[in-house]
Amino acid sequence: MIKNQWHKAEASNGASNCVEVMETDHGGFLVRDTKDKGTGPVLSFTRGEWAAFLKGVKLDEFEPSK
Repeated sequence: MIKNQWHKAEASNGASNCVEVMETDHGGFLVRDTKDKGTGPVLSFTRGEWAAFLKGVKLDEFEPSK
């Protein structure tokens, strides 16, 4: 992942209903909604928090919203 640049999943096929992720110079990660394009909230995670989140996703620890 290139640092300081927003990245969107290739699986989104150009749609605007997903999230974008950026790795910062300081080793953190930022997440935003593609629909907002810089005008909405941005979530900030430390490297450890991001690693724990990705581990949870891989282990299917999260339930989809109803």
